[in-house]
Amino acid sequence: MSSSPEEVATRLGAGLLSFPVTHFDPEGELAEPAYREHVAWLASAGATGLFAAGGTGEFFSLRLEEVERVVAAAREATPPELPVIAPSGYGTAIAVELAQAAGRAGADGILLLPPYLTEAGQQGLEAHARAVCHATDLAVILYNRANARYHADTVERLAADCPNLVGFKDGVGDIDQMTRIHARLGDRLLYVGGLPTAEMYALPYLSLGLTTYSSALYNVLPDWAIDFYRAVRGGDTTHVLTQLNDFVIPYCDLRNRGAGYAVSIIKAGMRVVGRDPGPVRPPLTELTDTEIDELTILLEKVR
Repeated sequence: MSSSPEEVATRLGAGLLSFPVTHFDPEGELAEPAYREHVAWLASAGATGLFAAGGTGEFFSLRLEEVERVVAAAREATPPELPVIAPSGYGTAIAVELAQAAGRAGADGILLLPPYLTEAGQQGLEAHARAVCHATDLAVILYNRANARYHADTVERLAADCPNLVGFKDGVGDIDQMTRIHARLGDRLLYVGGLPTAEMYALPYLSLGLTTYSSALYNVLPDWAIDFYRAVRGGDTTHVLTQLNDFVIPYCDLRNRGAGYAVSIIKAGMRVVGRDPGPVRPPLTELTDTEIDELTILLEKVR
């Protein structure tokens, strides 16, 4: 029997969230066996949820049929008690189709990414999110990012009208916005940190109800990522600040050198630690050889 949206939210909020990369072969085609092996390894390392084909998983470059394949592969490669969350996005009609495909693939929930290309007002965003929520019985998490910045009033109306809306993932970093939403909705929603790199914001965001966050670094250093998360939740600020200064901030400085490097640097890091996921797809680009050398030195500090 599948879990209810509320049960999915509870499980997700109990620990660190994994956002795996999507594996490609040298020609850029989906490498499903390697992907299955990777997500099975991540599932064994202690995360409490796995978001397949999300931003770190290059959702934006996947064909629609590939999205369903990736989600199904993640579900089959992980224990049934580990929630698998599928992506939904683009225009409303495609977002609805992706939400329904997630159900067929065995997902436990939906991460609703921003609409493709166009800007929209609150009324349009609300209609978009409501259509997706009403199209599925799965748990739905709003991704507040880019051209989809949801006001507190909008989130409150959606939460009242859509029982399966269980979460709000923030990729903007607007403290005023998050304070308003958390004050208005309280524990009605699960709040997820979604800024790249999420570890940078984990400590200050804890006071705003964000009990968990999406860790792309978990792909490369799962044990380090779990230890860092536990230090955040346990109030070990000495450990957190040491890791920020010695590793996370220099890592973010390197990541910020190129547009799209938030994904590219993770795939490069996986190659450094011997878990090659293949290339990124265009329009993303790879790190330079010099940048990979710098990344290697950084990773050696925490491996």
